[in-house]
Amino acid sequence: MVKYFDEELGELSKKLLQMCALVEEAISRSVNSLVRRDSALADKVFESEDVINRLEIDVDELCLRLLALYQPAAIDLRFITAAMKMNSDLERIGDLAVNIAECAQEIVKQPPLKPLIDIPRMASLAQSMVKDSIDALVKRDEMLARSVCERDDEVDSLNDQVFRELLTYIMQDPKTTSRAVQLILVARHLERMADHATNIAEDVIYFLKGKTIKHRIEDERV
Repeated sequence: MVKYFDEELGELSKKLLQMCALVEEAISRSVNSLVRRDSALADKVFESEDVINRLEIDVDELCLRLLALYQPAAIDLRFITAAMKMNSDLERIGDLAVNIAECAQEIVKQPPLKPLIDIPRMASLAQSMVKDSIDALVKRDEMLARSVCERDDEVDSLNDQVFRELLTYIMQDPKTTSRAVQLILVARHLERMADHATNIAEDVIYFLKGKTIKHRIEDERV
């Protein structure tokens, strides 16, 4: 019984890594479709959405199977419950990549508004945060998980910077409003991706240490 349980836990980790890889690729393609003005890349993001959604269902079903058949306790129970929450966050990040791809398809219909510098930086940060949050789970690495949480502030700062810059474009020339708003939405979606990656990292810390750091609860309990 223990052997089969360990094998299925390993399968759960494998599926989470697979989902993470798909989500990372979706982030990269969605932003590259914007930067390169390539609608074909955006189409690939739409195609990957179904795969990510099916994998989310597979992960949920596997988690429920593990809970029902083996009635795990302590750290194994924390791992499975954390995996279910992470699964939801990964699926939501995939949805946000689709949102960015949709914005890209609208943006490429119009002349470029400005060189894109901060948005690709935000995408790179968000992508690394997603990867590292899942790696922290698989490697049982608390410090890596904490580093993901720390990077969230940098993404927030870039999002604010993008908003201020694009608002200036709108104020100077109202004809840029449509293009600027689409880029503001892209930055907002990337900021939300980073938030979901942070959620995953916080769940990793809960799994490893059995303590909650969300909403600064950890600081309040010290």
